[in-house]
Amino acid sequence: MSGIKKLAGQTLWYGLSSIAARLINYLLTPYLTYKLSIEVYGEQSLIYSFIPFMNVVFTYGMETAFFRFSNNKDQQQVYNTTSISLIVSTLFLSALLILFRTPIAMALQIDANPEYIILAAAIIGIDALCGIPFAKLRQENKPLKFAFIKIGGILVVVFTTYFFISVCPNFLANNPTHWMAQYYRADWAVGYILLANLIQNIIVLLLLSKEFFGFEWKFNKALWKEIMVYSLPLIIVGFGGMINEVFDRLMLGWLAPVSSIKAAKTEVAIYSACYKLSILITLAVQAFRMGAEPFFFKQSQESNAPKIYARVMKLFVITLCFMFLMVVLYLDIWKQFIRNPNMWVGLQVVPILLLANMFLGIYYNLSVWYKLSNKTMAGALITILGAAITLGINWFFIPYYSYLACAWATFSCYGTMMVISFVWGQKEFPIPYAWKKLVAYIAIVVAIFFIQKGLLYFYDPFWFKLSTGSLLLAVFTWFILLVEQKEFKKLPVIGKYI
Repeated sequence: MSGIKKLAGQTLWYGLSSIAARLINYLLTPYLTYKLSIEVYGEQSLIYSFIPFMNVVFTYGMETAFFRFSNNKDQQQVYNTTSISLIVSTLFLSALLILFRTPIAMALQIDANPEYIILAAAIIGIDALCGIPFAKLRQENKPLKFAFIKIGGILVVVFTTYFFISVCPNFLANNPTHWMAQYYRADWAVGYILLANLIQNIIVLLLLSKEFFGFEWKFNKALWKEIMVYSLPLIIVGFGGMINEVFDRLMLGWLAPVSSIKAAKTEVAIYSACYKLSILITLAVQAFRMGAEPFFFKQSQESNAPKIYARVMKLFVITLCFMFLMVVLYLDIWKQFIRNPNMWVGLQVVPILLLANMFLGIYYNLSVWYKLSNKTMAGALITILGAAITLGINWFFIPYYSYLACAWATFSCYGTMMVISFVWGQKEFPIPYAWKKLVAYIAIVVAIFFIQKGLLYFYDPFWFKLSTGSLLLAVFTWFILLVEQKEFKKLPVIGKYI
């Protein structure tokens, strides 16, 4: 139980600080969907689909490798080597992005503004430089500083975005002769969003300066080769993961069954906004990943580690089931998160994406087997298969079904990855997951969703939606407490109330 308490603590500090940061960032969605036209919001979604791809290339699995090798190698040597490697590669890759900014901008359908790529290169580069210092904070158990920097950085981007998008134009409308008027461009909204992001990253790097400059210019070539052998397959894992997570927006922009680029950007905007309604699931997965990765490595030497991993999985899946119901049963409330009602036409994808992200969270949990057994190539192969599924379904079906194809591609991809990782992992690194029970829980929450949907088919006033949602959620809560009573009694804090 001490292991579960430890994970809970790490998830509380590192996970919840990341959740708070991402939640604050998500609050920009209603603001931006209100302030920007659908086309401009789609343009912003395209550039922010490109950035995560480059984040994977720039960091090439170094964060996970840092955790892996810090446990059995000299920590300072690992920190020195990974930091120097990232600094050199970041400078080189940033220069390449800036050099090829025009063709990249054309591919992203933002060819009128190639300068966006320069801003993106700076954002990505500083992100990469912050990765190992953040990992060092987690490794050294400094949650308060980690949380302060994460949340502080997001507050900076929120305030600077608001300043550029709202304060500046309002001020200049009342003061047209002010010197700022000759520099401010009303048609450069995406550029100002990127600039706000860049200001955030610069401040975060300054706050991490003690950790960032904590390395010594002592490069261990032999250690670096060992790290690269471990981490290079993680590039494939990460890159494939980004194909699965954000490449559908780029493909939607290219293949949407519409007659103009403007209309294609509208489709991207609708899908991107509705995708963010899976916020509860994605935030839970993010929190889990932040707390679980160092936890799994540290617990690997314990004799009861497999049992701990199995219990973590059960509690994680139960949490995701509740979050799924919290969104789908109250979707009429959550849709207010999107302030442009013209985007609500895409709400049909939300339940599909929630399940898809649930599968992704389970897959991250299952991935412990290949990370602990140094078989990261297995993770790469699974991710490549997932990416192939994503690309195939999107290529063939986007021209007919638009963003609905993207949602089902994400569902199929993550579902397949989850199943393969489970089957393969049980052969290589057996963990006693209560998989039949967990499958049943997922099936039950999906059935509950369809029960409410069936009831609303005959009668759907707002009060009735809320009432049926609350009743069905209460029934599921009672059911889980009844079945898992013994499990919950063992949990810290809440166990004494069960």
